[in-house]
Amino acid sequence: MPTSVALVGFGPWGRNIARNLNQLGVLTVVCDPDLQARAAAKSAYPQVITVEHPEQVPTDCAVAIAAPAAQHAELARLFLGRKQHVFVEKPLALQVSECAPLLALAKEHGLVLQVGHLLHHHPAVNALDALIQKGALGRLQYLTSNRLNLGRFRREENSLWSFAPHDIAVMLRLVGSLPERISATGGYFLHPQVADTTLTSLSWPSGVQGHIYVSWLHPYKEQRLVVVGSDAMAVFDDQLPWASKLVLYRHGVEWQNGVPVPRKADAEPVPLVQDEPLLREMQVFLDAVADPTLPLVADGAEGTRVLTVLDAAERSLRQQGTPVVLAPPSSRPVRIHPSAVVGDKAQVGEGTSIWHFVHVMDGARIGRDCSLGQNVFVQDGAVLGDRVRVQNNVSIYKGVTLGDGVFCGPSCVFTNVVRPRADVSRKEEFAATLVGTGATIGANATIVCGNTIGAHAFIAAGAVVTRPVPAHALVSGNPARVRGWVCRCGEKLALAAKPAVADTAACHRCTQVWRSDGENLIPVNH
Repeated sequence: MPTSVALVGFGPWGRNIARNLNQLGVLTVVCDPDLQARAAAKSAYPQVITVEHPEQVPTDCAVAIAAPAAQHAELARLFLGRKQHVFVEKPLALQVSECAPLLALAKEHGLVLQVGHLLHHHPAVNALDALIQKGALGRLQYLTSNRLNLGRFRREENSLWSFAPHDIAVMLRLVGSLPERISATGGYFLHPQVADTTLTSLSWPSGVQGHIYVSWLHPYKEQRLVVVGSDAMAVFDDQLPWASKLVLYRHGVEWQNGVPVPRKADAEPVPLVQDEPLLREMQVFLDAVADPTLPLVADGAEGTRVLTVLDAAERSLRQQGTPVVLAPPSSRPVRIHPSAVVGDKAQVGEGTSIWHFVHVMDGARIGRDCSLGQNVFVQDGAVLGDRVRVQNNVSIYKGVTLGDGVFCGPSCVFTNVVRPRADVSRKEEFAATLVGTGATIGANATIVCGNTIGAHAFIAAGAVVTRPVPAHALVSGNPARVRGWVCRCGEKLALAAKPAVADTAACHRCTQVWRSDGENLIPVNH
């Protein structure tokens, strides 16, 4: 662990960072061009050295940057060039083009470049991510976030850049990919060129929608994120006590005589361990400095993705809400074999290959870089994420959603009705099936509709899945039961089928260490 961290910027947020670095016993230098700020730092922390210019910061310490956003890229470039590990508050830069050189510089010197997306270190966000990964919410449908307050008014940046990065970072993490289409509108009340309120809408190829409303001209403070899935809904309200910050609602919708009827359930508080996110964020930085090989949830690449969305939203804002398509048209064509039939209204992502005798109906959504083997059928309403591999003779029906990187083995079966009869129409009873990111379904396996397969789970060949499968679980048999656990890379872990709390195992292939909480696997140092 480093014994020295220099803080650059002792403004309102920099003082919070200083407090936590001091609590961790590593704050040794404060740099700020303002004489009064340096005096305040010296008064609060007599042990620190105060300097005026960044060039005066010693070269033998890690650096935390909390200067104005316009200086972030320049300061990060300075310290990375001096071979110093860097934590930089959000945003990483103000221009997307400034990010790649910073990432390259950090990689060249083997340095840590961490971005201050604070909510990644909030216990509620980590718990919410775990719920989604294990399929507790079902198929994601939409996310909406309100981040509202009265003040602090800015002139160097609008409310979009000041508030929205937090929620963009969380939404990208929970959905697992960049949105395809972004639009933003704003209200200008205190200054004709600085938006006090903005509403940003995000659309993903999978059909997931996101809405972010931010304002510093609001009568009361609100920080609330709502995530709606096909099976349940979650609410993260950071203004509530810890016992109520994250609540799960297992609401649902039932069809009665062709009419959707809500099915309400009681709120279920999700237990959280009370912790200060900023202290945890600083500790993660220190751990990464001690071992730069540790994975970071908020590294430079993640900071670049958030900035990419911010930049698109800003362009839309300047064009009075005109949508911006994030990914420009690619030169990688969709390859469709002459024998295949693909509906004109089907959505097929760039680089996807559709082989012999495949039938894709209008209304189907297929992501980028997918491969559909011989005799595959994809019904309207089915959704395939990016990089999905579907082997020969597989039918994917309406209500089935395959996350990014899912593998479907030859002749595996998805059902859509629990109790089918040839002479009884049950189209209104189709049950949704969600297959999480990176899951593998073996040849001739059967997935009974209405179940969720967690991220990176492994369904053995011939298994019959009749109940939800946890993330990373290895299941086999009829009915399928948990036989073990697998890493993201697919290797089986040395864990019992029912591991005890705190049992750990390291993947012999990728060396990732996993810890059990009794129900799920948690990556260590994630």
